[in-house]
Amino acid sequence: MINPTIIRMKNAYLLLLVLLTIGCNNSTTNNEPINNKLQSSNSYEDLISLFHDWRTFEKPPTKDGAPDYTAETFEKRWPEFVNLRSQLKAIDTTNWSIPNRADWMIVWAEMNGFDFNHNILKPWVRDPAFYKSVWTYKSDVPAHEGPTHHAVTELWSYEFPLSETERKSLINDLKVIPALNEQAKQNLSGNAKDLWIAGIRDIKTQSEVLKGLLERPEIASDGELEKFTMDAINASDKLVTWLEGEAEKKTGPSGIGKDNYTWYMQNVHLVPLTWEDEVMILKRELARAWSSLKLEEHRNRNLPQMEAADSPEAYNQMAEEAARSLMDFLEDQDILTIKPYLEPALREHLGSFIPEEERNFFRIGQHYDPRPLYSHFYHWFELARMENEPHSSEIRKGPLLYNIFDSRNEGTATAVEEMFMHAGLYDDSPRTREIVYIMIAQRAARGLGSLYAHANEMTMEEAGGIHSEYTPRGWMKTEKELLIFEQHLYLRQPGYGTSYITGKHLLEAAMADYGLQQELQNEAFIAKDFFDTLNSMGNIPISLGHWEMTGSDRHMGSIYDE
Repeated sequence: MINPTIIRMKNAYLLLLVLLTIGCNNSTTNNEPINNKLQSSNSYEDLISLFHDWRTFEKPPTKDGAPDYTAETFEKRWPEFVNLRSQLKAIDTTNWSIPNRADWMIVWAEMNGFDFNHNILKPWVRDPAFYKSVWTYKSDVPAHEGPTHHAVTELWSYEFPLSETERKSLINDLKVIPALNEQAKQNLSGNAKDLWIAGIRDIKTQSEVLKGLLERPEIASDGELEKFTMDAINASDKLVTWLEGEAEKKTGPSGIGKDNYTWYMQNVHLVPLTWEDEVMILKRELARAWSSLKLEEHRNRNLPQMEAADSPEAYNQMAEEAARSLMDFLEDQDILTIKPYLEPALREHLGSFIPEEERNFFRIGQHYDPRPLYSHFYHWFELARMENEPHSSEIRKGPLLYNIFDSRNEGTATAVEEMFMHAGLYDDSPRTREIVYIMIAQRAARGLGSLYAHANEMTMEEAGGIHSEYTPRGWMKTEKELLIFEQHLYLRQPGYGTSYITGKHLLEAAMADYGLQQELQNEAFIAKDFFDTLNSMGNIPISLGHWEMTGSDRHMGSIYDE
């Protein structure tokens, strides 16, 4: 069941909000303190001020130099959160523009996310991987995927040999790990078996990464830096030992349940779907992808089979041709406005040759034709846009919290794989269309498995079975690490595993409504106008982008669940 604190938010006030006739007369939270400065406010500037106060609050205080996730601190800080939420509800957005109302909803969704994490998800209590501190790669979405603590070490961002400034920064990062890992032993009292066991791998990997760091000459020759690296290694190893010792006691489910899942999707990620809706959509996409693949294979039956790159030279030539083909297509076919930073963003991620026996799912297709994966790398276009043309809204300028961006970023990246195909990207290579449908099938299968895991109808391993068995051509059976990584992430972050397909579904619905409006106004549908408008809105949930693009909120009704 959903915690009463969360249920209290689902009242008639929020229904009126979603229907664009916002008011607060029906609020059932009148006992919550309201800041007098914002009472009866209708100022967008007050929303921005509150947003900055909220983001400052959302970062926890420190304890022994590490973020404090202890139960006592959460309890002590809860009244301040209630006050912030009351201030938000006191803002009357009547007569605001749709983008400004959407900004209000983003802040509302983030606060719902804090509430949900505090009462239901509790990653600092249930999820050992929450205490992973060292990240060796930059995420391809605005923030790291899944629940992440507030003081991670972005090792990928350091350039060796270190400058003095970077050296001090790395030392400060490493100092956090021992204190945080000691705190983890006090905080981790949950009984989520699958999360617990899978999370041990993350901390073990962290130790190995740190040991590799210690092998660098500039670290080994720096006594102080070597000491703090060793301390972080020892702390990681001790946490692993403790986690392994506790693992046998863990017997409980790791999913959050159907009702909680639905509430979270609608009120945090602003995805207007229920758990049951998502099951239906993913089953439909899985069947559609498989049937489309078989028809493509039939149509192409007299064509030669595709040949994978079999050497670094062959791969490099293929990657170069693929990047050039994609960028020329986007410009020549008026798909979107090509900014100077887009092609460099793509070229940083063209990849390199991988021996056949070492290729995971994505690398298999990439060695036949990289363009489907490069289309998915729309991700890097979006991150480059954030850096080079940050949104004018303070609320949209940086990453939204709690992976609320997933329907937008993962959904768009998945959708354009097929959209670009339909627009003609593979007219020169019909068999590449087969790869697109294989990728859709894989994402539908893995998301479907994650839904059953969150409903506690399957274990993580059983969910992985759907993921593996329903991916065409056995491409998910070649390299098991990807399977474990993906199902673990989706169990940690509800809705992420489905966001690729549900976000695609929502973007297609937005394009359909947009196209219908153009047709009713006797205007031609211009792809560039659609994608440029989408890109101009920032990395916000697709439901909000749909609202801004069409002026209609009909699709958002189920975000409110009485």
